Amino acid sequence: MDLAGKKALITGGSNGMGFAIAQLARARGADVLITGRRASTLEVAAEQLGVHALVSDAASLPDIERLATHVRDGLDAVFLNAGYCKFNGLLDVSEREYDHTFALNTKGVFFAVQKLAPLVRTGGAIVITTSIADAVGYPGMSVYAGTKAAVRSIAQVAAAELIARGVRVNLLSPGFIKTPTMGLPEASAAENAAFVGEGEQLTPMGRIGTSEEAAKAALFLAFDATFTTGFELVIDGGMTTVVRT
Repeated sequence: MDLAGKKALITGGSNGMGFAIAQLARARGADVLITGRRASTLEVAAEQLGVHALVSDAASLPDIERLATHVRDGLDAVFLNAGYCKFNGLLDVSEREYDHTFALNTKGVFFAVQKLAPLVRTGGAIVITTSIADAVGYPGMSVYAGTKAAVRSIAQVAAAELIARGVRVNLLSPGFIKTPTMGLPEASAAENAAFVGEGEQLTPMGRIGTSEEAAKAALFLAFDATFTTGFELVIDGGMTTVVRT
């Protein structure tokens, strides 16, 4: 689909799936703005992609409000992709870890929807990245799963409230997707490699997904799925629906 004339905003757009979404949207002609917390990383990504960039902490309400002020003109698609995950057993999670994960994955998403939804044009869309962890009991992911389950409910209510304005809200729910950090920024290279191996073993398709595949699904929800709202699109190679034999 040609996206010339379309404006897209992607949080967490400096790496991983966010970078891939920005890359594909730009390749199809969209005017793209990406955000991230680290100026140095964001500047490199923006130069590589040929897009606009704004340093913005997705967990900070003042930064979210600044982002909304910066955008001003109407948006056709908002991709709320920034997130955080740390493996930790239920009995070992600290209050600080709990608060940090919910601040970014849930509070940040809620207020981003609140502040950015008025800027989305009629016929536009908000796409929120969740995870199959929002419906599967995966060991070590109790807090992360909780944040994503909350986001799923927030998105469904937002879809109901914004439908009268002609704005769709949908969820992208990935399984194992290949990114530089595998969604675990604090993990070591060895831990990431082990996580990839586990993903290949658990996924019925026998491999993990690519960031490019996730980007195609995200853009489908934003621009092609014009009769779809309040929906969670699962991209997990069959993990949650197919038994691997």
